[in-house]
Amino acid sequence: MSQYKIEAGTGQHIGDRQEQQDRVALFAAPHAPGHMMAVLADGMGGKSGGALAADQVIRTAKQLFDDFYPGNDVRSLLENIVNEAHTVIKLAGVSAEKEPHSTFVALVITPQKQAIWAHTGDSRLYRFSGPNYAERTKDHSYVEKLVDEGKISPEEAKSHKLSNILVNVIGSSTAVPYVTFGQYDHLKATDCFLLCSDGLWHYFDDAELSAAVAANTPRQAAELLIRKARERAAGRGDNCTFAIVKLIKPPVEAKTYTAQKMRRAV
Repeated sequence: MSQYKIEAGTGQHIGDRQEQQDRVALFAAPHAPGHMMAVLADGMGGKSGGALAADQVIRTAKQLFDDFYPGNDVRSLLENIVNEAHTVIKLAGVSAEKEPHSTFVALVITPQKQAIWAHTGDSRLYRFSGPNYAERTKDHSYVEKLVDEGKISPEEAKSHKLSNILVNVIGSSTAVPYVTFGQYDHLKATDCFLLCSDGLWHYFDDAELSAAVAANTPRQAAELLIRKARERAAGRGDNCTFAIVKLIKPPVEAKTYTAQKMRRAV
């Protein structure tokens, strides 16, 4: 029997924007049993442009995951999603006379008890061990660079006037996107993951996110996080989108039989 089962869900709110330009999805691999993917894209680029870009990221992820087989390399899969989506988004931007681009973060869980993830931009993946924060991806942004250099604190980065400047995105007309990978082996029950756009993580610290995810089902956590994000945004919130993946203990199988005393045959 498996040592854990996967419980997952997504949450989304338009915030105080006129259009929802984030996209999120959960996929199973039809040719690779035991593999699942969570993927999130935060589109940018003016009216409808961002939605176009984010849609393409999700579409590309599904197409390539549908063609994924056991033994294929997960990191190559994730990198190919970024590269193929980048090419299509660039072409779509030229034909539509827009400048669409998107962030990307994705997680793949394998039957070998591995979690492998990749990101481009400032959409994040958090890993929690039970109620405890373990790690998160590092944003490809200008302010994250300032934090690394010790010029500003992580808290100052949230309200910095250049906090929306990204140094790496899918669909850019001036640069090829790069992918940063992460991996965690020996998955077990109580391990949890949160993929989210900046419309969510901007309003929470690491401990708050880990507590919300650990103490609730994905649906309950989604309702709680959206409600608190909306309160803290105070009418100025961005699109808020996320996926939660929890590894939980399998339910104990109930006995479906009763034992009766055997009678002696005469």
